[in-house]
Amino acid sequence: MMTAAATPLDHIAIIGGGSAGWMTAAALANAVRGGCRISLVESEQIGTVGVGEATIPPIKRFNQTLGISEAEFVASTQGSFKLGIEFVDWSRKGHAYFHPFGPYGADFDAVPIHHYFLQARAGGDTRDMGEYSMAWAAARRHRFAPPSRDRRQVQSTFDYAYHFDAGLYASFLRTYAEQRGVVRHEGKVVDVTRDGESGRIDSVSLDKGTEIAADFFVDCSGFRGLLIEGALETGYDDWTRWLPCDRAVAVPCARTDPLIPYTRSTARTAGWQWRIPLQHRTGNGHVYCSEHISDDEATGTLLANLDGAPAGDPRLLRFTTGCRKKFWNGNCVAIGLAAGFMEPLESTSLHLIQTGITRLIALLPGKDDNPLLAEEYNRLTRREYEYIRDFLILHYKATSRDDTPFWRHCAAMDIPGTLAYKINHFRKSGRLVSDGLELFQNASWFAVLTGQDIWPESYDTLADLRAVDAATRLAGLRQVMAEAAEAMPSHADFIEQHCKASPP
Repeated sequence: MMTAAATPLDHIAIIGGGSAGWMTAAALANAVRGGCRISLVESEQIGTVGVGEATIPPIKRFNQTLGISEAEFVASTQGSFKLGIEFVDWSRKGHAYFHPFGPYGADFDAVPIHHYFLQARAGGDTRDMGEYSMAWAAARRHRFAPPSRDRRQVQSTFDYAYHFDAGLYASFLRTYAEQRGVVRHEGKVVDVTRDGESGRIDSVSLDKGTEIAADFFVDCSGFRGLLIEGALETGYDDWTRWLPCDRAVAVPCARTDPLIPYTRSTARTAGWQWRIPLQHRTGNGHVYCSEHISDDEATGTLLANLDGAPAGDPRLLRFTTGCRKKFWNGNCVAIGLAAGFMEPLESTSLHLIQTGITRLIALLPGKDDNPLLAEEYNRLTRREYEYIRDFLILHYKATSRDDTPFWRHCAAMDIPGTLAYKINHFRKSGRLVSDGLELFQNASWFAVLTGQDIWPESYDTLADLRAVDAATRLAGLRQVMAEAAEAMPSHADFIEQHCKASPP
């Protein structure tokens, strides 16, 4: 016999603004439709990290769920479009590869297309797998148009995301959230009151004397984790033994043309540098390991490798890669940097905010304590962080660079067994394996594995057993992709016609 539903929450308090806070506020306001009060606390004095400017395709789904117009969003955030990431000097100096959004080619047989590519390679074909990526065909020509919805067309075989100003995105979502009833409180949290028996958070006190009591709290306070760590002492799993970079320095520079539709990641002596093109400027940063390079040297490396004049002072960030031992503890869920930090190598920072919010809404509790909800949230979130962790480690581990101590360390380090298992399967037979549905799926793993020079000893034997004229099919794909890309407008022209931002 079904009993009544749990008593609904009356009040949710979000502690912290920025991208994490306002994404959470907007999504919750859209989900509860006025059925629950939502408050957000932030301090203009504290500010936000604000460098999460590159995204991956699922961000489109988040905006669509909120009913946000793509053109309005891109224009409001000085945005541009992203077809993938180019990696320069990662496997070896002088070498580059592209991690595209979307699949390679279009499967023309039961055997996945990458095995026919490997078959051709074994026969002496030296073409890069990027030749069969519609995303790269467009990106390399600096062109962009949305994919076709007609699955019969090769123009449907790619995906895209965005680059945008994270501060403008937070402002855009603040307007959205406040229009739907979210109440913002200015101030710093100076005290947290907990129930003496259960340990749950009762309220937070602000420096201006305001006390905010709520049934449930979302910690979006950044690296500090004011609630999840400061009040609840949840604990943190440190993954720097696998991902040794622990600092970043960021600085914008003037926009330069052409406006490329992809992020660029260039390996440096003790880390890597990002380049993110926006409409009004280019975002740049240098992620590095402080054991191998000083802050001043890292800043000098960044400034010496800008494409335009700096448009501000460099900002230094310190971080520890890893995640909380629990993401949901008591009546508090940590979202964004309060939950953990995965360096921005594959642009997952905003995605982890998005999926954290999505899981929270799916498992939204009532006033009554239900520990099973927290257990499931923590299980799913932990698994996602570990999947992403392994994918990031692959970029560092799979390198033949030995020109600096940092890269020699990365090549020699031990790796998680879950990653070693994947690499061994691929190296032996070209097969891509997983124990669950991961964020980065087969095409992404293939791009990075081969881009980092891990090549299989063999390929699927079915490719030799089936009577398929793969060479003709592959040649046809290369031709139609090139023709389709040539027919697209330039990235800059597409933005000019559809979503141009006002001058900043």
